[in-house]
Amino acid sequence: MSELHKSPVPEADLRTIKGIALGDAGVLARLYRDYFPMALRMVTQNNGTEDEAKDIFQEAVIVLYEKVRQGDFKLSSGLKTYIYSVCRRLWLKQLGSNVRTLHDVSSYEEVISVEDDLTRHLEIDLQLSLMEQALDKLGEPCRTIIHDFYILNLSMQDICNKFGYTNADNAKNQKYKCLQRLKKLFFTATNK
Repeated sequence: MSELHKSPVPEADLRTIKGIALGDAGVLARLYRDYFPMALRMVTQNNGTEDEAKDIFQEAVIVLYEKVRQGDFKLSSGLKTYIYSVCRRLWLKQLGSNVRTLHDVSSYEEVISVEDDLTRHLEIDLQLSLMEQALDKLGEPCRTIIHDFYILNLSMQDICNKFGYTNADNAKNQKYKCLQRLKKLFFTATNK
């Protein structure tokens, strides 16, 4: 996991931060174009509306803008991850403030710090990247079997028919062997 902190921030993100520091309005427009859909998806999938997503995203951009304009802002992750984390934190805080109950609302407003949230997202990104690499090394037909079953939600009978196995149990046995190989590849990569 120490490699997380060694990963460089993308050059395009550093240019964006510089543009914000210089007050470039075009940079802010690109932020909206590139990152608002992500915020919209996060808010609407968590009981929010498009208008609420716009408000949350606007607040997140203001947070970023103010931090950059203070002059000591250092981006330690991708800008997308940072903006997502701020949006998520703001949305969780808003959800907590909307809770209408006799319970202590402060328990709902417990918010993870942005740095902790970013670290968690970076760890998840690394794990997903390692899983993708393991899938690439897995080869065929295992890669397709895993994809068809877990991503496309095909039944074992469908996989049996697609690959010409004699019955669904044989396909299931092959999927199990593929999973074992995938786990071995993944855990070998994570222990490096």
